[in-house]
Amino acid sequence: MTTMSRRRPKEKKKANAEDEVSRNTGQTPNEKCPAMTFDEYQCSGNVEIDFPGLCALLDMKDLPAVSTKQPASSTTESEGGVTEESESQIDAVSSWSKPCLQVELENEDPISAKSLKVSGWKVDESTARVLQKMLPSLNKLQSLHFWQAGLTDQMIISLANTISLCSNLRTVTVEGNPLPERSFHILLSENSMLTHLSLRNNQIGDEGARLIGSALSTLSSANKSLLSLNLAFNSIGDAGAEYIAQGLRLNCALLILSLSNNQIGDAGAAHLAAILGEFALTHEEVVERRKLLLERTQSLSTRVDSNPSPASQLPSVPSSTSLSVSKGEGRGKKNIMCKEPLKKEEKPPAKSNKKSNLCDKSNTSITEQVEAVEIVNPLLDQSVQRRDGELILPGNATLTSLNLAGNRITEKPLPLFLKSVEMQGDEGGLLRLCLQRNRFPPDCEIYVKIKELMALRDPLNKNTEPTEEEGQGA
Repeated sequence: MTTMSRRRPKEKKKANAEDEVSRNTGQTPNEKCPAMTFDEYQCSGNVEIDFPGLCALLDMKDLPAVSTKQPASSTTESEGGVTEESESQIDAVSSWSKPCLQVELENEDPISAKSLKVSGWKVDESTARVLQKMLPSLNKLQSLHFWQAGLTDQMIISLANTISLCSNLRTVTVEGNPLPERSFHILLSENSMLTHLSLRNNQIGDEGARLIGSALSTLSSANKSLLSLNLAFNSIGDAGAEYIAQGLRLNCALLILSLSNNQIGDAGAAHLAAILGEFALTHEEVVERRKLLLERTQSLSTRVDSNPSPASQLPSVPSSTSLSVSKGEGRGKKNIMCKEPLKKEEKPPAKSNKKSNLCDKSNTSITEQVEAVEIVNPLLDQSVQRRDGELILPGNATLTSLNLAGNRITEKPLPLFLKSVEMQGDEGGLLRLCLQRNRFPPDCEIYVKIKELMALRDPLNKNTEPTEEEGQGA
């Protein structure tokens, strides 16, 4: 009796799969389906059906198993005390040593896959082709994880194109996957809607950091959606850190950046510290600013000519001072110096703590927050000052967390970090700065001052000691 009860959940899954096939093909399970090509296959959104079905159409051998994790709330007890969840866990354990596509469902519906994970097995060209066709049909998919999956540069390029077709996919992890051409920057394109990207342990190096820095921002383009970027364990040195710092000059979206456990020394750290405080615009940036000002003036003139209105109603570029959150209103709110105010008819995003926004599992709310405001080039910020013949920008006040733990930084650049953080004051900027496990003593006077200052700025965590997460390069 017990043996029969253990088999029933699998038999139920098989029956459901047969019913799904019947609905898709219009035939009963006993009828022979007509020949179908890979391109003709219509994905149902059920990974347990679509993945093996597509693999079979490509005549793939030794197909990776599909392990589905049911949500805890959907656990139902079967006869003999065996649950469907425990049955799926038994299947997962038995297939751990074999290639396995791990699927996490949002609810009991088999087409509610919210997370896919490929861990520790190589994705070949055929498998990549199957994933590319299947992913857009997963309407609930929020995160995609690859760990030591052997992805190639071309696969990353194809993946980026596929991601653009996935309406709710916002989190991508590609770790332990070096690429000869270092094409990871493709995932940070200007039109990308990803909000969280982890690229740990990919041997990105300085050249890869250059490409990523350019993807974060240049004079003519900038990523407007990415909120967190993890570049830990990537052999990035001083030159790479300088490229990343350059990309942060005009980036107004990124909130969390980890460069922990790399090879960054004093020179690279100094460049990162410099963009946190005031910095002078380069000649190229000054020229671009003049160009943007001219275009804005011409645009406003055209609007006035076509639709005369009182001068008080003309749109204006907000300053970081006018839009920043005062200390009385609560630390931890995002400084939106690079974003236009909402129009009257638009619904403002819900107010919440800056870090809780990053941990919010709802991709819908993240999308609304990203799309609710219009990113404005910081070169047009009204708080730009003229000083000693130079134009001075207030600095990047959007970044809230910078992790530089486990690098090669000595005491030399610490005064620059202290000065930049003090300069940011209460108008936004860093809430967390991790500098543990570098080449200066923990009781260094300036480092102690930095920790004390950051403890006052961080509204969620007064503990300045390194966490286990930071130690692992998160």
